[in-house]
Amino acid sequence: MRIALGADHAGFELKEEIKVYLINIGHEVLDLGTKDTTSVDYPNFAQLVAQAVQKGQAERGILICGTGIGMCIAANKFKGIRAALCLNEYMARMSRRHNDANVLCLGSRVVGKELALSIVDAWLREEFEGGRHQLRVGMIEEFELKC
Repeated sequence: MRIALGADHAGFELKEEIKVYLINIGHEVLDLGTKDTTSVDYPNFAQLVAQAVQKGQAERGILICGTGIGMCIAANKFKGIRAALCLNEYMARMSRRHNDANVLCLGSRVVGKELALSIVDAWLREEFEGGRHQLRVGMIEEFELKC
């Protein structure tokens, strides 16, 4: 799977850890920055990752900032993006199973490296159930057309 990664300065170090992990388990990574811990604006990186997923340049995206909240809010402004802030493996599994989340948001100041990698792993392994959940995802897609 090709996964787009993006982070601000607070998420840079965790992004680098996740990038190595993803490559080691066989995924292709599209690293969209940031490239160091110099202060940057997180919405710019949310936009890059969201657009990469929208355009099919990546199947899924992962965004990291201090809490994950800002990245999640920004990414969800893009049509077709279903970004989920996950603080544990259960949230990651459910975001895929019930919501077909295509962008995972993490907070580097909220979860440690080992937990973050476990969340990523759970999120990547889970499949969308469809069924009644497809109806609900479809409702969200309708909102995008109306708003």
